[in-house]
Amino acid sequence: MAIRRSARPRRSPATPKRHTRRSPPSDLPRTVVIGFGRMGGALAMGLSRAGWPVAVFPRSGESLRRAAAFGLRIADHDDLANAELCIVAVPEAAVHQVAQQMLLDLGLSTALVHCAGALDLRAFGSTPMVARRMRGSFHPLVAVSDPGDPLEGHAVAVSATGRPLLQTLRRMAEDLRLFPIEVPEAKRTAYHAGAVLAAGGVVSLLSAAITAFGEAGVDAETATRALVRLAQSALRGVEERGVARALTGPVKRGEVAVVEAHLAALGGGDLQLLYRLLSRRALELCGAQLPLETRSALDRLLRN
Repeated sequence: MAIRRSARPRRSPATPKRHTRRSPPSDLPRTVVIGFGRMGGALAMGLSRAGWPVAVFPRSGESLRRAAAFGLRIADHDDLANAELCIVAVPEAAVHQVAQQMLLDLGLSTALVHCAGALDLRAFGSTPMVARRMRGSFHPLVAVSDPGDPLEGHAVAVSATGRPLLQTLRRMAEDLRLFPIEVPEAKRTAYHAGAVLAAGGVVSLLSAAITAFGEAGVDAETATRALVRLAQSALRGVEERGVARALTGPVKRGEVAVVEAHLAALGGGDLQLLYRLLSRRALELCGAQLPLETRSALDRLLRN
């Protein structure tokens, strides 16, 4: 079987996890990362630092030069043919095509893994050359905007067609210092929508907040510096106390007049609509704690 996992000592629950240990090369699958964009680069460099036998197969001259500059091994024909694990780190729309192109160069039992959050394992196709292989997905929940961005400390969604590959992906997560979560294939799209809201959605929300500061005469650089720190403090509260207890603001305090003034100041465009939608969500979180009269007044105001 292409993917294997050797026996490893079971840690006592009382024994702290040590991240400084690195597994011997013989214990790890030979791995090729297809693509050296932001995610492919971050994965390849992280696996290389963790001691994995990894080579990269860039898809453009620019990517090739970048991978070489980072000192990573560039995959040759033998690396592809002997790989036990092939990570297809390309844009979602290209996963199927790239996987099909690589099949003739890969070994007959090489496992295929994609990094696309919205795609299930059918993305590789259903040809006999695909069906005979183990297939999986490995989607780090990290907003990677540069190949040098660190992955550790975040979650990663994993799935696989077989337990041996799933164990390997969990091992990969451990060595990259990610904590794995399993997402049912049938619910993949909803999972990815949530991930987009928590990453790109937050960035878009900050963009709207910066625009609102601009309406108050605050320049974009100053607004960005102030609002990023404000958002970080809110996220710390969520991490430490949970979503409901971390909520702050006029809706939480039942300040109807303040919310009404905000809506008037934002006019009737997209900023006001965004404010209404998010405030209605806040009311769902804290409404039970407010007097009925206040809750009803806020609900009417936010739905007008």
